[in-house]
Amino acid sequence: MSSKRSHTTELGCIASEELTDLGAGKEGWLVENPNLLCALDTHSLALANRSLILITGWDDGPRIKIRPELSPIESEIISALEWLVFDEIKVIAVGTSRGYFMVYSLDGLLIHRQLVYPGRILKLRVRGTKKDMMSSHEGSSEEVSVVIPGVIARFDGANIRNILQDWFQETNSHFWDEKSKRRDYEELGNGFKRLPHQLWSVDKFGLCADAAITGIMPPPLMEIQSSQRYYRAVTIGEDAVISAYRLSEDRSRSLVGAILSKVVPAAFSTISSVSKMIWRSERTPTKKPEVKPQSFAKASPLTCLKDHPRKGEKLTLSPSGTLAAITDSLGRILLLDTQALVVVRLWKGYRDANCLFMEMLVSMNSAGASSSRYEPSKSDYCLCLAIHAPRKGIIEVWQMRTGPRLLTIQCGKGSKLLQPTYRFGSSLDSPYVPLEVFLLNGDSGQLSVLNRSLN
Repeated sequence: MSSKRSHTTELGCIASEELTDLGAGKEGWLVENPNLLCALDTHSLALANRSLILITGWDDGPRIKIRPELSPIESEIISALEWLVFDEIKVIAVGTSRGYFMVYSLDGLLIHRQLVYPGRILKLRVRGTKKDMMSSHEGSSEEVSVVIPGVIARFDGANIRNILQDWFQETNSHFWDEKSKRRDYEELGNGFKRLPHQLWSVDKFGLCADAAITGIMPPPLMEIQSSQRYYRAVTIGEDAVISAYRLSEDRSRSLVGAILSKVVPAAFSTISSVSKMIWRSERTPTKKPEVKPQSFAKASPLTCLKDHPRKGEKLTLSPSGTLAAITDSLGRILLLDTQALVVVRLWKGYRDANCLFMEMLVSMNSAGASSSRYEPSKSDYCLCLAIHAPRKGIIEVWQMRTGPRLLTIQCGKGSKLLQPTYRFGSSLDSPYVPLEVFLLNGDSGQLSVLNRSLN
């Protein structure tokens, strides 16, 4: 245990009576329940089971319980959980087994609810890439992507920020226009403005178990002058261990298509209104109109790796999106260069592993590094991969891309690696906050952080 003490710092304990609602008290409760979800922020931890969210700190602060509005008829459950943090605004995002994306305030109030696509939301992935980390054809990009088997959606961070700011301004001023709210509810079938987003089908090589938009990519050779933006996506799954796609925003549709998309729904709406006037009966239908997902934008397959019976299981991205660590069903970990789309490193013998990228001070070469007042900058940190091998009871830290193993840390059986979510609008200004990895021991409730420095 000495290696654990010297390479981690204990922050506090999350143990509380409220955790029994999530199964705490039973050995291995944190890692053995497939429906238990965790999301970490810098000072708070959110945990969820099928229908309950508990927000807790690691001190004596208040615990908050949120019970999302789920459909009992459809056996709807919470299937994904993540924090959304915009400067002073902090909320909880929820994905459900019916394909709904919901946002809750920390008071448990529903801020937003929207159908993304019918199907189980596997993951909500929050990402941002700064201009100084990107190449010339890219701009800064902040997003929330939603992963459903065979489908990926992208919400722009700026649009989410706007809807949250509007909601908090309305709430704080206590100004509610009941008539307009009721009218919106009747028109939309759910009372919330629809967040604009892109939706792509990525099932050409089979349904995915996980996926990620890794960044913006150049347009195809024949479309160099195109004004629309293209994204690169990587998916992993049962039929193809790794697949990659070019995702198009599909802004520049043909004029005929654009006209049809406006005229046909309007004409249909007029016809249905007239028919209702003609055939109006005494009994008015009580059933709400069914909410339908938007149509898919274009997704072009780039490559795929099939290696039966190997299956891709989990995927984690580096901060810049240029590297992805992928675990498979044969106990291997593949390090993928997401731009060249080649596997650059392979680890074997890591069944049920979990990986997270982190940044460490491997060597301090700066002139002022020896000074006690010296604040390390981004260039002082080295990108590493933390691999949690639960069957071995250890965490290993490897230097990227091809560097040595830097650390081996012993950890308890019921432990889980966690990482705070990306904070929208965060910058690379001093003092630089490196990408850190936290260790939660479910059986003891102890939360620790892996130290930034090897020394």
